[in-house]
Amino acid sequence: MSSPAERYAAARRRAAQASLFPALDEFALDLGFDLDDFQREACQSLERGSGVLVCAPTGAGKTVVGEFAVHLALRGTPTRPAPPDGPRRKCFYTTPIKALSNQKYHDLVDRYGADQVGLLTGDNAINGDAPVVVMTTEVLRNMLYAGSATLEGLAYVVMDEVHYLADRFRGGVWEEVIIHLPASVTLVSLSATVSNAEEFADWLVTVRGETAVVVSEHRPVPLWQHMLVGKRMFDLFHDADAARKHDVHPELLRYTRDTLRRLELGEVRGTGADRRRGPRWRGPLRPDIVDRLDREGLLPAILFIFSRAGCDAAVQQCLAAGLRLTSPEERAEIRRVVESRVTAIPGEDLSVLGYWEWLDGLERGLAAHHAGMLPAFKEVVEELFVRGLVKAVFATETLALGINMPARCVVLERLVKYNGEAHVDLTPGEYTQLTGRAGRRGIDVEGHAVVVWSPETDPRHVAGLASTRTYPLRSSFRPSYNMAVNLVGSVGAEPARALLESSFAQFQADRSVVGLARQVQRNTETIEAYGAESVCHQGDFDEYFALRVAIGDRERSLARQGQTQRKAAAVASLERLRVGDVIRVPSGRRAGLAVVIDPATGGFGEPRPLVLTQDRWAGRISAGDFTTPAEVLARIRVPKHFNHRSPAARRDLAAEVSATGLDRHGGRRGGRSRQTAGEDHRLTQLRSELRRHPCHGCPEREEHARWAERRRRLERDTEELRQRVSGRTGSLARTFDRIVALLTARGYLTADGSVTDAGRMLARIWTEADLLVAECLRRGVWDGLSPAELAAAVSVVVFEARRDVDERASVPRGAIVDAVDATLKLWSEIEADEASRGLNVTREPDLGFVWPIYRWARGEALAKVLASGHQLDGEMPAGDFVRWARQVVDLLGQLADSGGASTELRATARQAIAAVNRGVLAYHATA
Repeated sequence: MSSPAERYAAARRRAAQASLFPALDEFALDLGFDLDDFQREACQSLERGSGVLVCAPTGAGKTVVGEFAVHLALRGTPTRPAPPDGPRRKCFYTTPIKALSNQKYHDLVDRYGADQVGLLTGDNAINGDAPVVVMTTEVLRNMLYAGSATLEGLAYVVMDEVHYLADRFRGGVWEEVIIHLPASVTLVSLSATVSNAEEFADWLVTVRGETAVVVSEHRPVPLWQHMLVGKRMFDLFHDADAARKHDVHPELLRYTRDTLRRLELGEVRGTGADRRRGPRWRGPLRPDIVDRLDREGLLPAILFIFSRAGCDAAVQQCLAAGLRLTSPEERAEIRRVVESRVTAIPGEDLSVLGYWEWLDGLERGLAAHHAGMLPAFKEVVEELFVRGLVKAVFATETLALGINMPARCVVLERLVKYNGEAHVDLTPGEYTQLTGRAGRRGIDVEGHAVVVWSPETDPRHVAGLASTRTYPLRSSFRPSYNMAVNLVGSVGAEPARALLESSFAQFQADRSVVGLARQVQRNTETIEAYGAESVCHQGDFDEYFALRVAIGDRERSLARQGQTQRKAAAVASLERLRVGDVIRVPSGRRAGLAVVIDPATGGFGEPRPLVLTQDRWAGRISAGDFTTPAEVLARIRVPKHFNHRSPAARRDLAAEVSATGLDRHGGRRGGRSRQTAGEDHRLTQLRSELRRHPCHGCPEREEHARWAERRRRLERDTEELRQRVSGRTGSLARTFDRIVALLTARGYLTADGSVTDAGRMLARIWTEADLLVAECLRRGVWDGLSPAELAAAVSVVVFEARRDVDERASVPRGAIVDAVDATLKLWSEIEADEASRGLNVTREPDLGFVWPIYRWARGEALAKVLASGHQLDGEMPAGDFVRWARQVVDLLGQLADSGGASTELRATARQAIAAVNRGVLAYHATA
């Protein structure tokens, strides 16, 4: 208990703070909990009028700072009060994904009312003129380029999950927004903990002005790390002090070592099939893990399995094991929620989507969560989990980067995941992001992270993942065609280059250049010192050393030449061999006399004749066994049907080889002749010049030479560093110049840097293949198609298969074939144009979604549509179909509004949108 005097002093401090920060005091009264120090510090910076970057762990409460920006916009601040009759002050709250936008929209509506809050995503537009609008980052980027009137009165922009700018596909959008926002807008950046927060903040200061950095590594709910080895659960660390030192619990290390030893002994003792296959570690079954967590009071839990099929299989395994985690009342509530959320989905589609199995899992408190699921199903799982009705969710890592679904416990089945190209280890940042879900603020006293042990999992590696704080934010910003025409159109070509050079990507490149440039400077000084040490009083030692270097280079060149010639001569000699030829193998284990049994000529590759040696060894030899050409020394008769596998036959023929009387090793060794190198005229000339040089007679010649050699190596290394510096400096501006040159050549920009009509059309195309879409519109590739055909034809520029498939997908006969072929032809022209300029921007079209979207737009059943996907492993997952279909709809919407499209095409695009938006596509989260 504190004394009355201490309580009085604390009250005085609170009153003083309230007078300095009245808006924060008012905001905090409605929260229902005390602000943490980092939240208070960030909010105070905002109220003072500064921008702010907040880096804190998942679940620490960063969004409170974003919500305070909303409060300030609606209330006004002492530095910028809300005008009584002028335009309202606004706050835009941006998120990386639609699911987060939907969730944040509902949170803000609950607090401020539906009239004050709007939502703008690719799927929904609700009350877009409200003073507070939640949106995806791309929507804000498009507004900035279009000069939207909605931006009027904008005072605050909250960028939630700003670390997304490291995303290699979409990250550049965050930087575009940060660079292009008007200077009057205060930026609130919310990020997961990154190790280079100061570097990111330094960049924000250069492009946005005053920015406070608030970093907190404190988790409001302590996280305990565990490992599950078979049926035993161990703490990863003995205590907090051990965690700081990365010291793994000794008992865990001892037990895992014993387990590995037992496995190895099992391999030795195994019999029959066991011996062939070796011991196979069988870890705990998934139902057993869930049951264990339930008994130990660690539910609700998220169990991360880095495979969609694995997540679905885990639910089925738990159902088959008879697990039931819910009460009758909870089951009734789950069914009520599910039935109310799926009313818009037709009954025949529900059976195709595995609805009844999914519902059975939910009613038992079990569910999967991954991108292959129908969005409506995923949202139901999220709602039920947050409400505590679903107790165990098997999820892929996409859940960790998206919706707010905290749990008491997180389980990692493996520490390896597939990243789209290869199976890779989890990074410390990914491990922290995943385990950060454990521990619900205000509910749990502590959170728990469990890693399931396997023989490949080293507890010390897990300790390193759990303790490492080195995961820097790296920019993925790259110029695109759409960005180029928008920048040139809004600010002009030269200012556009300057804007690109102010990006975080260039900022990081320039920072790395600083270190390299310092190294170049140090090397230059050292080179001068080495040069002074190599000065010779008898003459110009640099000149003398250059002769020595030239002689060495010439000797190496001749040696390489000679080696190539010797190999070619050996190959030619082997090709000329015939059955019965006696040759001498000059070196190696088979050195000695041998007779050719089968010349093996006429095939592809180098000749590999079959021979029998004097020592009765029969096998094939190659040019690598010869330092000189194979020479035929004699001929003997080889029986017509000689069997080299017969010991008796080998013995008789080997005796005949010995009977020739030839010397086993020959009179001379098959080495290289030194004379041939000395006969080179240029080499003779260089050696003569070297001997005549005055420095050749210097008694300290070799000492000078050692310093000169050090200088030469350092000069070579320094030149490589200079190349790296020049490659990084202004690298984005160079790429931008190449893109502008290509757009000028294709008529999107004029030679003087103006945007043409075609360029203005390109500026309103927001897709990865923006230039290809613009070219298709200009050439009329998609004109004359029916609505279903148009949806199929445009799908090739948006779809990208999860796995590479060797064979080309088929397409429906008729007009679609011509449209797809014309699109592919245009792509090959663009790709050739890009390659000639050193660019790699436009991805090859993918035909894998043509049949599914064509059938769906024609009104066919969902079962038939999903079965028609060009998949390696069966039918297309419903979630993938919905996601790609929505991207097709998004592009069709752009065509419908495009000034570069014909009137007929715009009308067809609108009809295609109506045809696609049915059934599972008609569902929206906020509907």
